[in-house]
Amino acid sequence: MSMPALMPVYPRCDVRPVRGEGCYLIGERGERYLDFASGIAVNALGHGHPHLTKAIQDQAATLMHVSNLYGSPQGEALAERIVANSFADTVFFTNSGAEAIECAIKTARRYHYANGNPQRNTLITFDTAFHGRTLGAISATNQAKMRDGFEPLLPGFAYATFNDLAGALALIDDHTAGFLVEPVQGEGGIRVASHEFLQGLRKACDEHGLLLVLDEVQCGYGRTGTLFAHEQYGVVPDIVSAAKGIAGGFPLGACLATQEAAKGMVFGTHGSTYGGNPLGMAAGSAILDVMLEPGFFEHVATMGNRLRQGLEQMIPNHDHLFESVRGMGLMLGLKLKSDCRQFVAHCRDHHGLLMVAAGENVVRILPPLVIEEAHIAEAIEKLSEAARTFVPASND
Repeated sequence: MSMPALMPVYPRCDVRPVRGEGCYLIGERGERYLDFASGIAVNALGHGHPHLTKAIQDQAATLMHVSNLYGSPQGEALAERIVANSFADTVFFTNSGAEAIECAIKTARRYHYANGNPQRNTLITFDTAFHGRTLGAISATNQAKMRDGFEPLLPGFAYATFNDLAGALALIDDHTAGFLVEPVQGEGGIRVASHEFLQGLRKACDEHGLLLVLDEVQCGYGRTGTLFAHEQYGVVPDIVSAAKGIAGGFPLGACLATQEAAKGMVFGTHGSTYGGNPLGMAAGSAILDVMLEPGFFEHVATMGNRLRQGLEQMIPNHDHLFESVRGMGLMLGLKLKSDCRQFVAHCRDHHGLLMVAAGENVVRILPPLVIEEAHIAEAIEKLSEAARTFVPASND
């Protein structure tokens, strides 16, 4: 059997979307799905949002790409808006979350190099983390499923247990550059950092001259009810990687940093052919137009609370299957007592509800940030019916 034209690295399901309408996807045969996966937290405004669509159409007809050899009025404008609404002083635009992570790693190492401490090149990262699929990003996790067959990996990482502050602090030595951590682990199972943990890492960075690097690729950009999740912790990071929802479906990422943390990123130290092109900037600007409207983040928080309440009220009716709810805002996880991938497939194939499997037998529930109560009611109804009809596959 010959290999398919599309490299077979994804176990693709039978859902074949051809159109999107708001919070719904429509397949080749006209079937409708309630999309509580959002392209894995990407479609922040759902599908076909008129403001985002028009911004991309208008920019595509005007100027799509020129390269970063020239001035970028579009990039400057979006970067200034991000800076004005975040901890950051400066932004580098990328095409993906993994590239934003690569930029963050380079920025952290270069900071210590610029300070005359090139030996401080090791980032402490955490178990079950997911930072992307590039060699640098898979080196930053200790998950065998990401790493096997790709050695030799990049040196310069040490691995601690997520939410174990003492264990992380014990790894600090003369080679430590800082910490790289997701405030809410996505692929790892919607594991939420405790306030003590994240605040403790910040305190250690201040005491030891280290950098706190946050991976907010999945939990950032409104998903938890604030533009960035760390805002709810009272913690100011040095570097943050963002992507996914940042342009609502157009490929875009960003590495945000303080002026101090980015001091080593001077002419010639980093670059990207496509990063920050006018089309991406138009999409990113349109997303901020919507998200920065009064009440947007409050809506996310309110809908997140309603969805969590609905899930928690549903659990006792199906306690043979469901265990608990975890997460923040509209980044929620439903922990199962059975195989989460089987259940996600059952919901998708038999009940028209799209969600995403994650680690620790957790179903990721990542709806568009513009959902209304009717969508939540529909999702809970579909989940309840799916739970009632679900028969776990035999392990024989």
